[in-house]
Amino acid sequence: MTTLLFLIGGFLVMWMAAGFAMLEAGLVRSKNVTTQLTKNIALFSIAAIMYWLVGFNLMYPAEWMMEGYLGPFFAITALEPVGLDAANASLDYASVASDFFFQLMFCATTASIVSGTLAERIKLWPFLIFVVVLTGFIYPIEASWQWGGGWLSEMGFSDFAGSTLVHAAGGFAALAGALVLGPRLGRYVDGRVVPYPGSNLALATLGTFILWLGWFGFNGGSQLAAGTVGDITDVGRIFANTNMAAAAGSVAALILTQVMYRKVDLTMVLNGALAGLVSITAGPLDPTLFGALWIGAIGGVIVVFAVPMLDKLKIDDVVGAIPVHLIAGFWGTLAVPFYTEGTSFVTQIIGFLSIGIFVFVVSLVVWLILKGFMGLRVSEEAELAGLDTTELGMEAYPEFAKG
Repeated sequence: MTTLLFLIGGFLVMWMAAGFAMLEAGLVRSKNVTTQLTKNIALFSIAAIMYWLVGFNLMYPAEWMMEGYLGPFFAITALEPVGLDAANASLDYASVASDFFFQLMFCATTASIVSGTLAERIKLWPFLIFVVVLTGFIYPIEASWQWGGGWLSEMGFSDFAGSTLVHAAGGFAALAGALVLGPRLGRYVDGRVVPYPGSNLALATLGTFILWLGWFGFNGGSQLAAGTVGDITDVGRIFANTNMAAAAGSVAALILTQVMYRKVDLTMVLNGALAGLVSITAGPLDPTLFGALWIGAIGGVIVVFAVPMLDKLKIDDVVGAIPVHLIAGFWGTLAVPFYTEGTSFVTQIIGFLSIGIFVFVVSLVVWLILKGFMGLRVSEEAELAGLDTTELGMEAYPEFAKG
């Protein structure tokens, strides 16, 4: 049953890759849609290979090279033999293959977060090289500190499904990239923000619903056990809390944008739902439904205020991934002690800062190296024409461009 939970949870989280692709395709301008779709399928594929080659055994080491911090490199995962004897497995048995498959999806999700922030001005190949480093090394190392029995786990840090380990980590990597890359041309002019509307809000909305659905596997699968009635009951509780937090984040953004701007902003509502999901991810099991509601609602509020704050700082985040994943990820991590016994606010803050500093600094170094050796940014001419024609020679909506 635990193996089944990993497999079902895993393919639901894999479906989130489609959600990210649709969300980003909808929020970028039409001249960059094909590039975003290419990046999303490529980063998922790269993550699958790198996590097998390096990441899985770096994240879950049998023996530490540096006790609690770093595991062995290039250990090949050995799967069970074909037709494993059922007598050797119980209801709570989790196969290596199912565990690897489930954990891989979290690794790929971390990379997906980075893609949207840096859209519309980054070259394809330097981005994909960064994905190799992120999925093969950066994510597995920081995740091992908690989920691989490392020093954060021993300290008492708690992150049930990855508000910090996955979402904030992806946000910190994206933030480092955005600072090195700079904003899109014409985005900030004479102290004002020039809006760049997305190409297809129907796709963005579809992407949000896909992510919402996939999150049930993300959080529910993180129970990591399904061999007892208690385990399955807990999974049901996690589903209910996850759904409530998303709904609350969406409604909070809906109401707040109406009050602040006198008109509802759909993109804020979509990101409000996602921020609610990120907020509950660090502790989806223990809260009551009301607890999930207010935790998720605060996530929605965070997005509405954080998106314009980043623009004031001239940090250009195309899809709002930094507010949704980094800032709401911090809030979700900080909220854990309200309902989870044995946790503390101090420990949660230490864990978040440790992972944040590590991911940000290493990512910043990698981005700077890539900038120095290959260049990160496309030319001004290419950016104005769109990356679809200049980087790929292929448009997502060719009939519109020619019509």
